[in-house]
Amino acid sequence: MALAELYTQYNRVWIPDSEEVWRSAEITKDYKAGDHLLHVQLEDGTELDYPVDPVALPPLRNPDILVGENDLTALSYLHEPAVLHNLKVRFVESKLIYTYSGIILVAMNPYKQLPIYGDAIIHAYSGQNMGDMDPHIFAVAEEAYKQMARNNKNQSIIVSGESGAGKTVSARYTMRYFATVSKSSSNVHVEDKVLASNPITEAVGNAKTTRNDNSSRFGKYTEISFDQSYQITGANMRTYLLEKSRVVFQVGKIKF
Repeated sequence: MALAELYTQYNRVWIPDSEEVWRSAEITKDYKAGDHLLHVQLEDGTELDYPVDPVALPPLRNPDILVGENDLTALSYLHEPAVLHNLKVRFVESKLIYTYSGIILVAMNPYKQLPIYGDAIIHAYSGQNMGDMDPHIFAVAEEAYKQMARNNKNQSIIVSGESGAGKTVSARYTMRYFATVSKSSSNVHVEDKVLASNPITEAVGNAKTTRNDNSSRFGKYTEISFDQSYQITGANMRTYLLEKSRVVFQVGKIKF
């Protein structure tokens, strides 16, 4: 189907906005190939002639039936405004902080405690396939644990995000899941023991930024070891990557 035909069949698009980033608009007049104006009406009723580049037209909006999908890859159109709108609908309207994007889990930080990390929730996700239940950090942890036990191969979970995204908390919940499902004798303390190293790493790796007075400027690779019964035996920090550009002077010495 030609691009011009798409904009005739689907009459809603996303228009860039300086305040709201993206605004939904309905096309009020058929678009013809080569036109440099798109006649649209915003949701507040404002009508405007939006200048467009025939080579790079505004992104199309997904049908309402797809809005709120728990997997972004299920959307007909996967682009920035579609992703942001879908996450907003799930977070604001459905109070859901997790959304899949294929095998990737996208998390929205609610900046408050939620009752979705208890032992009952852990046991509910234990043994389930990823995608069988609602998106959750426990589903990712279960998939890694199951693949390790089934294939007897090492697994990796990458936790990334900007300052304040909740990376440390996500890592804690992941380790709590492993400790609980593996029935480790130290399941109450394993994540606390691993994260007890944080003050040391933060002492040389944190810095003040415009968003956070105590932002972590480093990455680390934590290795969790299991025995032949797939119970946790310990953890090691194998790699510590410091963002050297943030280190401008030495405040003091650390004694070990």
